[in-house]
Amino acid sequence: MMASSSPDAPCSCDCFVSVPPASAIPAVIFAKNSDRPRDEVQEVVFVPAGTHAPGSRLQCTYIEVEQVSKTHAVILSRPSWLWGAEMGANEHGVCIGNEAVWTKEPLREGEALLGMDLLRLALERSTSAQEALHVITGLLERYGQGGSCLEDPAPFCYHNTFLLADRTEAWVLETTGRLWAAQRIQEGARNISNQLSIGTDISAQHPELQTHAQAQGWWDGQGTFDFAQVFSLTQQPVRMEAAKARFLAGRELLRQQQGGITAEVMMGILRDKESGICMDSGGFRTTASMVSVLPQDPTQPCMHFLTATPDPSRSVFKPFIFGAGVAQAPQVLSPTFGAQDPVRTLPRFQTQVDRRHILYRGHQAALGLMESDQVSPREWGYPDGMIDSGKMREPGRGGYSRAGERSSSLEIWQLLRGILGRSLFSPACVRWYSVPPSPGGKFVLHRLISTFPWGRIGGSSSGKNSWIWSRKASRPYGGCWPASGPHPSRNWAASSRPS
Repeated sequence: MMASSSPDAPCSCDCFVSVPPASAIPAVIFAKNSDRPRDEVQEVVFVPAGTHAPGSRLQCTYIEVEQVSKTHAVILSRPSWLWGAEMGANEHGVCIGNEAVWTKEPLREGEALLGMDLLRLALERSTSAQEALHVITGLLERYGQGGSCLEDPAPFCYHNTFLLADRTEAWVLETTGRLWAAQRIQEGARNISNQLSIGTDISAQHPELQTHAQAQGWWDGQGTFDFAQVFSLTQQPVRMEAAKARFLAGRELLRQQQGGITAEVMMGILRDKESGICMDSGGFRTTASMVSVLPQDPTQPCMHFLTATPDPSRSVFKPFIFGAGVAQAPQVLSPTFGAQDPVRTLPRFQTQVDRRHILYRGHQAALGLMESDQVSPREWGYPDGMIDSGKMREPGRGGYSRAGERSSSLEIWQLLRGILGRSLFSPACVRWYSVPPSPGGKFVLHRLISTFPWGRIGGSSSGKNSWIWSRKASRPYGGCWPASGPHPSRNWAASSRPS
């Protein structure tokens, strides 16, 4: 094992899934917080479907692999310096998140596929969660996993666990070197948090898993084989104990919401700071978050919410749907540096570059205003919880002593309006509506009205942890109401115009 690959290094991630009847709606709901170095930027990348010539090669983060003839369209949330992704979804409703894990198995020396590369490859090559699992395990057997997972001269390596979901079920895949075990989830809620969690309930495994454990003296071959017990480190470092605490806290949060889990509930869990799920410590923090709703009815569209900014408790979850007219949003795409990128030059990561995208910069500026102005989002026209722990002034209102502040605030508002209103949406599916400013200059939050066949989504003045309207008792989708008529308590289209 590389000396610098210790689990004592500060890192964490948490993935969650709810499969009916745990969900309040007839859908599988997926969620993940990506916890990475606090200054690392995550971008949201849309990659269209493609066809590829026989014999094509594909450059991943460190190594090349053989390309397949056809790849599916994907939306990815990824650290902007690498090829793979921390989490993402494809056009067929497959979602995957990965996490770091350390086991008794030594880490591979040298560079291979990162777990994040395996995640993207699986999304591009699968139409179901189970097929994605087979893609990952096949690539793991052929190419292995390895290489530094941080943009830093000191290598930082780990094994990987994955949570894979589609419209009907989910799988937990936990790896140790090229070996692996998998667990199928056909109902209920499940979470993973930087530790092996598959015990004796193994749905599939590497054919050499148990014989390897016996050969290493980790298992005597007697009794029921417990994967987590056999392969977990004998003495857990402090950081791994913290991961265990997060895992238990996440499991309890899911248990409390059994039967009532919605996208809003998942966003609330991702924003939970007390448990450490929403992380900010030791040089690491939650740098991006994602929630996906995967309806069991194949005629309904899957909807994916991504922050593209750090700290979900002070970020907006922006919706994305695959469909005609989808294109890359430049505001959430980091700059590129070509052959001079520190990940491409050898030795790697000897220099640093500024990878902040437009939304990231705007988010930083907005947080600065929140922290200095101490005016609530409600006073600015935001629904409760849209940026639920932050403070912000409304542009154009009184109270500013310098024109520069007012101008800066207005620029940020206009930036966010443009990004949230156009960038991440399929124009065929989603339109933004806004109430025109009143004579006094008061800005009102842009209302999102979707033309999905199963409902509309709008700004909420009552949601605790989300800007998505949630009326759990009124409609099976929790955050939706019939498209044929207005919401019983509010007509979103009244006095509105397309932005």
